[in-house]
Amino acid sequence: MDEIRLTLDEAHDLAVKALMANGCDQRNADATARNMAGAERDGCKSHGLFRVPGYVKSLKAGKINGHADPKAERLGPCVVRVEADRGMAPLAIEVGRAPLIDAARENGMAALAIRRAHHYAALWPETEALAEQGLAAMAFVNSPPYMTAAGGKTKFFGTNPMAFAYPRADGGAMVWDQASSMMARGEISIAKRDGHPLPEGAGLDPDGNPTTDPDAILAGAQLPFGGYKGGAIALMVDLMCGPLIGEVTSVEAGDQDNGDGGPATGGELILAFDPARFGGGDAIERGERLFAAMLDQEGVRLPGRRRLEARKRTPSEGITIPLALHKTILDLSGV
Repeated sequence: MDEIRLTLDEAHDLAVKALMANGCDQRNADATARNMAGAERDGCKSHGLFRVPGYVKSLKAGKINGHADPKAERLGPCVVRVEADRGMAPLAIEVGRAPLIDAARENGMAALAIRRAHHYAALWPETEALAEQGLAAMAFVNSPPYMTAAGGKTKFFGTNPMAFAYPRADGGAMVWDQASSMMARGEISIAKRDGHPLPEGAGLDPDGNPTTDPDAILAGAQLPFGGYKGGAIALMVDLMCGPLIGEVTSVEAGDQDNGDGGPATGGELILAFDPARFGGGDAIERGERLFAAMLDQEGVRLPGRRRLEARKRTPSEGITIPLALHKTILDLSGV
């Protein structure tokens, strides 16, 4: 596949131009482009510039409000809510982050409920940003149905991911981010684009038969990881991001979506915990001891290691994207 190499600044600017050419203001475009460039920086191709065409489709369809003005409200000592104004989630997350941190430090823990947002990105940035401020964090988001319930044959849940981060002694974070499905949907879409099969257990074709063909799975249904275990997590995420915060479930999101291929409107829940209030002054140090003990075992690595290794290489090496994707984004920018 022919590729083009870009700096991170070029990747960011490329995304901004495409978004602003299709109905976004500078503030919304910058926040969303920062998110996509960060994914590219960390080697997360399925959530980087690959997402630009989907955002543009929903902007042009009027589903996404490109001039959204998210508002944060403190509902109680430990609860912050952001009404995202039908905008893209990255700006709503940025608006809610400071009040969430303040509430967590005041009370030991706090929750941020984001409503009426379009989440189409990796989930780990939410939790990593909080861990870099010394907080442990979890995040949950649901989506329209792409995955079966455990034992089912048709779409019922979204891929319903969750992410977790714990602060490190060096100011960084141990982070993981995983879908309830065996594979993230973006990974399946990239496999379709690049023409390679998927592992056994990734999904079903439209007739409910197991398949490794990404086209058939995208038309059929993905499968939860670990059978009923992944299905149970998907159910939990749906409840946490739907009824709990006054938002849609996966099925409801699908019923309301216009099917343009971009992100559906829905909710997100982020939880933040102050380790000093729970575990005392040595909470981070004891985490380091746990990580060290894990790494003493041959073959063990901490979650997120490959992402951090890519992050170190990117400033000197830049990123690469397919030439076809680069041309598509330029065309969307009117260049």
